[in-house]
Amino acid sequence: MASSVDAMMLSLLICSLLSVPAYSFQPAASIIQNKHILSIHQETNHASTFRLNGWAQGSDGEWEWEEDDPTSAAATLTSTLTPESIDATATPSLPGGSFRPKQSLGQNFLRDGNTVAKIVKAFVKDATETLDKKNGVERDLTQSDLRAVELGPGAGALTDSLVPALGSNNLQCIEIDPRSVELLGEKHPSLRVSHLDVLQADYPSIADEEGGPLSIIGNLPYYITSQILFALADASHTNAVRSATVTMQWEVGKRIVAPTRCKDYGILSVVFQLYADCKIHFKIPPTVFYPQPKVDSALIGLHFLGPGQLRRRLAGVSPAHLRTVVTATFQQRRKTVRNGLKQLALTVYEGDKERVQQFFESEPLPLPQSVQDAIDAGDEFALAQQLPSDWVKKRPEELTPGQFVEITRLLYGTAGAEESPLGRKVWRKLKHGT
Repeated sequence: MASSVDAMMLSLLICSLLSVPAYSFQPAASIIQNKHILSIHQETNHASTFRLNGWAQGSDGEWEWEEDDPTSAAATLTSTLTPESIDATATPSLPGGSFRPKQSLGQNFLRDGNTVAKIVKAFVKDATETLDKKNGVERDLTQSDLRAVELGPGAGALTDSLVPALGSNNLQCIEIDPRSVELLGEKHPSLRVSHLDVLQADYPSIADEEGGPLSIIGNLPYYITSQILFALADASHTNAVRSATVTMQWEVGKRIVAPTRCKDYGILSVVFQLYADCKIHFKIPPTVFYPQPKVDSALIGLHFLGPGQLRRRLAGVSPAHLRTVVTATFQQRRKTVRNGLKQLALTVYEGDKERVQQFFESEPLPLPQSVQDAIDAGDEFALAQQLPSDWVKKRPEELTPGQFVEITRLLYGTAGAEESPLGRKVWRKLKHGT
């Protein structure tokens, strides 16, 4: 093996040819500095292969370009995707002139580089964790695996970090503001930007075009946050969306992860704790936005279960019927479930008051086998699914998402529901999307 002096001279020669800074060689180590990668890979035969920015020196002393080889160390360093591989600390630049945030579109642009970096890293973590969980195979994940979609990129604070991290071919954006569409086209000519109202997005069609479920990221407008989230829940019925990492009002984020028996627990809690693994990544202060909102924000991570596991939780219950039950009870959240469901039960039983009375006096049904199997496996959701005998006296916030599934089963039954599609439009408004 060449001496360290010879290696240093060779480094200086190569770097002068490539017009990049020189670094001293360190055996069996990698140096990452100013985005230039220099490594020494110790082979099993104790011969060293030197690598510099995709160039490799073989044992014969010759240098060859090997970054195009997917098995090479250089290729692995540039294509393997982890949260730690994201470098997104530059302060976002806000366009001047006539490009001002529109209140009518709920625009609050991110302007803090550290916050952008934390959001992008959380997005990669959410997306890669759902990939690992669904595939069940440990492997290096690449940018193309994510099928990333950014909702409402605005001035491009997140986009400007996502493009170098993922590559413009592995990211697409949905934006309603034509000014943003033009700006992003100028900054990232090869980036796919759809000029579209995000509420009209057809996620199943996008997933079909991309070849699999999507990973969603976005700084969401406050006034349509719930409707965007409901659209993503519907999209998960067809496995069109695997994860979502999105900003929203802090109070809305608390509702999504709220436990039972608290004022924050409501429809959002029931739906998303049924459909996904939910977590708050961190609180976001108003000072990182322009203009500054009057409330704190939150970054929420949603890992959607997908249709298979969702069906096992529902065990034949129709999502549309569940929506009807949950909505009816929480519209009268101060009343008992009996009072909240009285009118709905009359409708279901076509005004037959005797059958309505029988329904409210019914004992909870035995849990389906798929739920019982989940209980045996220690699944926390299933462990809280059994209805109490006095369920009619409970208030809505006292019942778990799984218990709402059981009330729906008791009221509607499951005839034919196990084979029926989960539905493309259940939670989102009928006027939104296709």
